[in-house]
Amino acid sequence: MSRIGKAPIAIPSGVTVSVSDKNVITVKGPKGELTQAVDRDITVKEEDGNIVLLRPTEQKKHKSLHGLYRSLLNNMVVGVTEGYRTTQELVGVGFRASNTGNTLELALGFSHPIVFVLPPEIKVTTTSVKGKAPTITLESIDKQLIGQVAAKIRSFRKPEPYKGKGVKFEGEVLRRKAGKSAKK
Repeated sequence: MSRIGKAPIAIPSGVTVSVSDKNVITVKGPKGELTQAVDRDITVKEEDGNIVLLRPTEQKKHKSLHGLYRSLLNNMVVGVTEGYRTTQELVGVGFRASNTGNTLELALGFSHPIVFVLPPEIKVTTTSVKGKAPTITLESIDKQLIGQVAAKIRSFRKPEPYKGKGVKFEGEVLRRKAGKSAKK
């Protein structure tokens, strides 16, 4: 049984949390502001510098929503205080990445470059150092959005299992396969 929903969320200094009458939670911090609508069955209270979530019954639906919204609200608090960052590497000969503002241009071995316009909430930086794979770094306060955008960038050219060419997350370990062996 998960006990995630029962844990209170500590509110750091400089962060304000407001709960509207329609169960919409707004979290404001030094890095920005995020909002999240919460299911009407889950009660959200602010007590002694903590956010506490309560569920009405022990039904499976209420238990799962309890843990879900607790995690989402915790991600919002961490996002407005620290922010989130993901780094991706482009592994392959001739693979390049460049950005102008929030427009990312990728050369991934296709006949055409891929131009991807990022949402305004995400900041992107690209680096290419000789001898290392080009990298794309995404920064945002919204964990859901940054994960979705990173998955979309990866979907343009997923790493293949034989040589490992493609867009992969930094530190990701790929399962490699042996190629075909020569006939004797």
